[in-house]
Amino acid sequence: MYIISTKAMLHKAQQEGYAVPAFNVHNLETLQVVVETAAELRAPLIVAGTPGTFSYAGTGNIVAIAGDLAKTFNQPLAIHLDHHEQFEDVKSKVLAGIRSAMIDGSHLPFGSNIELVKTVTDYCHRYDVSVEAELGRLGGQEDDLVVEGKDALYTNPDQAYEFVQKTGIDSLAVAIGTSHGLYTATPKLDFERLAEIRQRVNIPLVLHGASGLATEDIRKAISLGICKVNVATELKIAFSDALKAYLVAHPNASDPRHYMVPAKAAMKDVVRKVIADCGCEGKL
Repeated sequence: MYIISTKAMLHKAQQEGYAVPAFNVHNLETLQVVVETAAELRAPLIVAGTPGTFSYAGTGNIVAIAGDLAKTFNQPLAIHLDHHEQFEDVKSKVLAGIRSAMIDGSHLPFGSNIELVKTVTDYCHRYDVSVEAELGRLGGQEDDLVVEGKDALYTNPDQAYEFVQKTGIDSLAVAIGTSHGLYTATPKLDFERLAEIRQRVNIPLVLHGASGLATEDIRKAISLGICKVNVATELKIAFSDALKAYLVAHPNASDPRHYMVPAKAAMKDVVRKVIADCGCEGKL
């Protein structure tokens, strides 16, 4: 089986001190690039999609294409539901063959977040599906979800322990100063908070909003317990910038088999850099 859960790969990363990259995919080209590059580098891989991505591309299409690429490149991978907020939505995609889900109740009061996450976790574990949840909220924009800076909350270490114990989740996304989208100023990550969370929680920790972070910040976060690093915006910008540049230089271009080539090459550079930052090359 080439489509797997994230549970075993994240535990291995935790034990060996590296992180697994989770790349948000949006189309055929993104899937091709991340799977091909990870296979070349023998790196573990998670391909993630927001609800908007699955609506755009079709859940069955993503599962089929990712599964075929995994077999072609002998690359086991996890298809991950990123920032899904509805139990029924997660349920339908699990039944479609997906084995990794993030249920995001971070916008809810603490007790309601626990209730939602536990419901999803109990269901998903019946199908050997790993579950990630978030405590605290990241600022910025992810898909159609916008969180203003004033609403961004850091993860409370004591609450993190209670949250993990009561929900039974497999990994925890923490808010330590990162945000979705592009950074307008150099982020200052709360590494002391991350260390405190690590002391209280023994499951793999997840860092969202890694696009644009300095290599040294990513590696320090990994040394303090981060086992999964999410990247979305960097891929989109690399792809779109290269595509626009090619079309400007070749205004009569009409064949996507040609104008997609430089866009895919630009994405590949990002994937290689993130894999290097995560220290997971050769870890498959």
